[in-house]
Order: sequence, then structure tokens, then C-alpha cells
Amino acid sequence: MRAASLTQGRLEVVDLPVPRPGAGQLLLEVKRCGICGSDLHCRLHADQLADVLDLCGYPRYVRYDQTVVLGHEIFGEVVDHGPWSVGAIKAGTPVVSIPLVRRGRQVDGVGLSTFAPGGYAEHVVVQEALTLPVPNGLPADLAVLTEPMAVAWHAVNRGEVTRKDVAIVLGCGPVGLAVISVLKARGVGTVIAGDYSAGRRSLAGKCGADVVVDPAVESPWESASAGHGFMTTMPDEYNAGIDAVEGLARLPVPWWTAWRALEAVGRTRPHRPVVFECVGVPGVVDGILAGAPLHSRVVVVGVCMGPDTFRPSLAVNKELDLRFVVGYTPLEFRDTLHALADGTLDASHLVTGRVGLGGVAAAFTTLAEPEVHAKILIDPSLDADRILPQ
Repeated sequence: MRAASLTQGRLEVVDLPVPRPGAGQLLLEVKRCGICGSDLHCRLHADQLADVLDLCGYPRYVRYDQTVVLGHEIFGEVVDHGPWSVGAIKAGTPVVSIPLVRRGRQVDGVGLSTFAPGGYAEHVVVQEALTLPVPNGLPADLAVLTEPMAVAWHAVNRGEVTRKDVAIVLGCGPVGLAVISVLKARGVGTVIAGDYSAGRRSLAGKCGADVVVDPAVESPWESASAGHGFMTTMPDEYNAGIDAVEGLARLPVPWWTAWRALEAVGRTRPHRPVVFECVGVPGVVDGILAGAPLHSRVVVVGVCMGPDTFRPSLAVNKELDLRFVVGYTPLEFRDTLHALADGTLDASHLVTGRVGLGGVAAAFTTLAEPEVHAKILIDPSLDADRILPQ
């Protein structure tokens, strides 16, 4: 089979044997595979990621000097079943799969380890238990987005966002656009997006962002604070506390009794936005801590590849809630697929191009320029080396 192989930062098309599914696994014919930001990072920064994952107990992440077939955002059709598989998903069924395979108790990430070749190929092996049939005739170019959209689905869940919240999405690459799409699918009334790229700002608007700003010109924090009652300085909060005590002291009960009653019904809970960091470069987290209103909940979705620093005293004095996210649960993956299939989640604006295996290297180069493309899909059946517009 043909595959796009990565070695020491160089991508080339090679001929490889068709992989054989092991126990409890399936062989898929790849119909689409998305190019993920993790793949772009892996091309040049694999060792940094491998060092981190080694500390997390996974020493088998691909390294720069190893050869790997990337690709973990996979849509395909079932070709064959491995031994001891359940066989409930018949040959020819269109499917998506959580990109993990297991041999014994050893689990590897598909497309991110030399032990689990990925979907930049004509065929790929996936875990049967983690594979789902695609419902409602969902088109290939949307079904393949299940995996990246599930990442956004999980991030929004971790943010505990309600419909009444103000959500701020900083960075409108594929991850940020996916988060915006999920937020709007959940009915969040106010989504503010910020990016320096005019092209990405345009896509953010198409994905449903209510306010889109260029941070070089306009502060997303000012847009968020206008009319929403967020505390932006410590004296604001101190004054509000003094005002509250003075007001409650006029009641015929002790002010602390009245305060406890208000607290029990949530009236003393501070208003705050939920901020999604989807940039992943050094300095962004510290900038958010400095600019965000008091009590903001910050969800870090972007992956900063190198060391970074921030000032904890900013988060302490503003009492910020800082959360980090990775991946998704099997249920979130399933729910994302069905939200795409029933139309409640619209991801149609994310895909901007398609390419064959021979054009993967060109696609990586193109994706380094944010004004041109957001998400490029690999279609192994295409013979074209150039990127075809969506």
C-alpha cells in the first residue's frame, strides 16, 4: 500500500505492506484523514513531546529519528477483522475510530508511535471496541472531523460552560474554530473570538462567533466586559464587597445571615467569562492571566511545545481557575459523531482543502501560513499532489 512516511522531518510517499489486524482489531481502507496540529508539531518537535509523555508513563511516542506514518483523524471503511473480534461491524461499513490500539495491555496512539502506523496511508489498523459506524450517511469530509471535534467537545465540557456564560476563544486555528462550533451548538449566547489572522477571523464568524476581534487593534477583554458586570480590578471587587455589607446592614437581620441566604441561591457567585486558550505558544497563558477579568475560568486547549512561564501571583490575586485538557472520553467521541450526523453540530466551515498522499509535504508547508488554509484532509484515492480547494 502507499503511505506518507515521516523521518527526521522529511515526508515522502513509500510502499508498505498492508497491515494485519491483531486480536480485537479491524483493518480499514482509509477514505479521509485529517492533518492535525499535533502532526505538524511532531514533524519538528517530536523529541520534546516524547520527553513529556515519557514522564507521563508512555515511552513509545515517536522520536525525531524514527520513521512513522502519521494520522489519527481517520474515516474509512471496514475491510477485515482480526482474530477474536466481535464482528458486529460488517465489511464495507463506513466508520470512525478513537485512535488507540491495544496489544495485551500495551496501548499505543495511532499515528503517533512507530508501533501504531496511522491514517496517512491507504489502510490502517484500529481497535474494534473503539470504532463506531457512521450514521445518517454523514459525508466523508464531515465524518473525519469527529476526532478533532471531540477534542473541542471535551474542552467545552471541562469549561462547564452554560448558555448564559460569555465564552472567549483566543486563537482561531482548527482547534479554536472547533471550540467555537461546539459552543454555538450548545447554545452559548455570547462567543467572542480573537485572532491576528484576517482569514481565521473570517472563519470564526462563519463558525458562529458573535464578536470577532483582531487583538492587535481591539482588546477581547474589553469586548467581554462590556455590559456583563465582570470585575476587572481588585478595587472593583473590594468596593462591591463593602457596598454589599452596607446595603445588607440596613435589613432587620444580621448582614451575614442575609449574605448566607443569597449565597445559598447563587446570588453572590461572581460573574466571570470562560476563556479558551487555543494558541499554544509561549507567553499566551501569562497574557491571559494578566488581561482576563477576576474569577475567569481559563481552559488551556492549545499545546505549547516548549517551556513557558507565567506569574502565579496574577492567578492568585485575581482568583482565576486554570484548567488543562487533552483528548476526550469514548462517550464524548460518540456524542460528537452523532451531533455531526444529526446536524446539531456544524463543522462544515473547518475544511478548506483536500490533497492526495503525494501532496502531504506541500500541505504541511501550506498550513504554516494561517491566511491560506485551516483544515486540510488527505484523500488517499486522489492522484493530485496539489491542494484542491474545498
